Amino acid sequence: MVGIKTVRLHFKGKLLLTGFARITRIPNLLILALTQYLTAIFLSDVYASWKTYLLDWRLFLLTLSTVIIAAAGYIINDYYDIKIDYINRPERVVVGKLLKRRVVMVAHTALNVAGIALGLLLSWAIGLIHFIAAFLLWFYSNRLKRLPLIGNLAIATLSGLAVAVVAVLYREYKLIIFVYATFAFAISLIREIIKDMEDVQGDEVFGCRTLPIIWGIRKTKNLLYVLIGFFIFLLFFLSGITGNQTLTHYFIILILPLVYFIARLVYADTKRDFAFLSDFCKLLMLSGILSMIFF
Repeated sequence: MVGIKTVRLHFKGKLLLTGFARITRIPNLLILALTQYLTAIFLSDVYASWKTYLLDWRLFLLTLSTVIIAAAGYIINDYYDIKIDYINRPERVVVGKLLKRRVVMVAHTALNVAGIALGLLLSWAIGLIHFIAAFLLWFYSNRLKRLPLIGNLAIATLSGLAVAVVAVLYREYKLIIFVYATFAFAISLIREIIKDMEDVQGDEVFGCRTLPIIWGIRKTKNLLYVLIGFFIFLLFFLSGITGNQTLTHYFIILILPLVYFIARLVYADTKRDFAFLSDFCKLLMLSGILSMIFF
């Protein structure tokens, strides 16, 4: 009898860990942590040695608190999107399957409190940024993501802020850090709109008013062409101001995959096509993060 109970507890514990690993998007959290460490090591001049950044408890707390807030955001997003996800991506549904709704809400609250508290240990400014981020992620999941463009802008802003907050930590407001924050904002905004095009079927059933639903796929694509062109111009303009030729060269190289991205976007008309483009945006984001190494 004791053996059976032990097996059951082990099985439940395994389901719990699997559920939290899936709902918090661990690969995305690792990329977020990598972004902040590379931003500090390669774009900041506070310390001379990269080893000093690795041993800096303030950077560790910043990254840990940011990752915790992001994990809470993923959790609440899945909580509110159960019905939509059963249509858009039923294989990824965790809430109600692997994790009880009550457990999910407790975890969301606990993570937000912990993330904001860790931010306050660093400074009131970072604590405030974390509080705003936590609120915005909740409000996005509850309301904003169902509205045209506003939800996309909210997530894109938080993506850029994840880079810029490193400058707040070290009080070193270098232009190159904000160039990368702008890059993160741009790629994230494009990807969020692409995801809306991918999820249009389920979103429409539950009354969402995203751009692809109110404008249609064709007009939404036209907006993306304009946004891509504008961001390319802006990034070249900002990199020119920094006077950093390596950064300019990176953006020149980036034009080739962007041309490929646009070509695929022109002919994209299925859920699979848009899923590919969404993943391609992730690769562009990762390439931008890794390009920091060359500075």
